[in-house]
Amino acid sequence: MSQKVLILGAGLIARPIIRHLLSKGYSVTVASNTPDRAVSMISGHPSGKAVLWNASDETFLDSLIRDHDLTVSILPYTFHVMVALHCIAHKKNMVTTSYVKPEMRELDAKAREAGIIILNEIGLDPGVDHMSAMRIIDHIHSNEGAVLEFHSICGALPAPEAADNPFKYKFSWSPKGVVMAGNNDALFLRHGKTVRIPTAELFNNPFTVDFPDVGLLEVYPNRDSLAYRDIYGIPEALTVYRGTFRFKGWCETLSVIKRLRLISNDKFDMSGMSYAGMVRRQLRELNNRITNEKTHLRDEIADELGIHRDSYALDAMEWLGLFEDIPMNRKTDSTFEVVSDLMIEKMGLGDNERDMVVMQHTFLAAYSDGRREVIRSRMLDFGSPSSDTSIARTVALPAAIGVEMILKGEIRETGVHIPVIPSIYNPVLNALESLGIKMSEEFGLPVSENIN
Repeated sequence: MSQKVLILGAGLIARPIIRHLLSKGYSVTVASNTPDRAVSMISGHPSGKAVLWNASDETFLDSLIRDHDLTVSILPYTFHVMVALHCIAHKKNMVTTSYVKPEMRELDAKAREAGIIILNEIGLDPGVDHMSAMRIIDHIHSNEGAVLEFHSICGALPAPEAADNPFKYKFSWSPKGVVMAGNNDALFLRHGKTVRIPTAELFNNPFTVDFPDVGLLEVYPNRDSLAYRDIYGIPEALTVYRGTFRFKGWCETLSVIKRLRLISNDKFDMSGMSYAGMVRRQLRELNNRITNEKTHLRDEIADELGIHRDSYALDAMEWLGLFEDIPMNRKTDSTFEVVSDLMIEKMGLGDNERDMVVMQHTFLAAYSDGRREVIRSRMLDFGSPSSDTSIARTVALPAAIGVEMILKGEIRETGVHIPVIPSIYNPVLNALESLGIKMSEEFGLPVSENIN
């Protein structure tokens, strides 16, 4: 009798994991509040089934977890701890692709006591980034070397031919999450000094990387990089920086949008307001004076922010529709919801368009004999309009491989884990290569190849 896997959720990354596990002979149940989508993903496979389930129904969830050998949660992260508690109660293993939150980390002892593993962060970012970085870090350490500098950068983007709007961006995964990430602060280590970037300045100082077969990409910092000195076991590192790739245009535009507080979560009454009216309202909040309705909105913004009237950012905002005197038909709402909805409407990945994932790690390593080298690890992966997006494949397939390894008894660790140990990352990376997801590693590069 085949082992049974429960998948919670039928979102953007569900199809590759469902189809991979079915192809390997597992029975798969997809529990979702959109069972029609799940049925489509199962595509008539005799070992797959879909059930209607809402996250508020813990009784049904408990019975589902009890009756399956392993549970994969691809729900929003806020539900993972609830799922984990039921998995612990029934001594059933669990896999997620999400970051480990403190509440999940606190379940480590209970998971160990239950004899199960709760394997988190086994997607793309987090996931492939951890595993491919640790493979090189462990290589450096095993050769009596030290990691002096470490840069890790990832981006889920439209393929170059599809980057045809002023933002040079299209959504291939959680749209609200992409925009919401623009409200993060950032923290990283640079040449031994801690650098804090408040959210207002997140997009102000990107640097560029020339990525083969793609071209120049901009990089801005991604959340808290300092924690990775401990997570990756590199206390010797003087630079630790995790960043996000974007095409040129995104950072400049998002910087202006943030200065106008146009992705703020603060709510106010928008009754009867147009898009241009909302922007004028934000201008009034900035300068505490009445705006001139007869002046072109572009001119007012340019004057207030000290930017050129013909700036790229204002072109992008106009293309998005933020200067239109069209009613928004909103009541009490936030600028974040309005702007992200506009972006979702205009910036979706087309049915015949490809997305891509770009990832790069750059290490400066020093050895006991005085030698130094730069090591670079890169991945460029494209989606296919006829099957899955790159982001769906690169997030889902590492998780699917993790599920297989657990069910085969190849992962024996218990507790709350992420894939930073060789017994997990080596076989997962090897299996991904067989599926066409591969990091290309270059060793022995001169110090001049480092990111400065």
